[in-house]
This record gives sequence, C-alpha cells and structure tokens, in this order.
Amino acid sequence: MPNASRTKPCPLCGKPVAPDHAPFCSQGCKDRDLLKWLGEGYRIAGPPAEQDGLDSEDSER
Repeated sequence: MPNASRTKPCPLCGKPVAPDHAPFCSQGCKDRDLLKWLGEGYRIAGPPAEQDGLDSEDSER
C-alpha cells in the first residue's frame, strides 16, 4: 500500500503542491496547465485522416 503522507510534486515545475492549488504548486502553474488544454497542447494521436474527402470532390468540379 502506498504511503499516503507522500504527495506528488507539481506536474509542471516539480515544486511541492500547495493545498489551495492541488495538484499544482501555485495559481500560475494551474493557469499554464489550463492554457495548454485550451491551446490543444495535450493531444492523443488518432488514426490517420482519410485522403478522400470533401476537398477531392471540390477539386474535380
């Protein structure tokens, strides 16, 4: 069983976590993480897009 008294450091900068901003150390790191989400900085690779699509139909006309 993991030791519950140990906490992970801030995922962005590695500093100790502040209870008011958990799991981050400060409002600044919390805001940077939010901006990364909003700016599509976190992405999961998906299957390749199909080459046949609306663009190919428009170019044939």
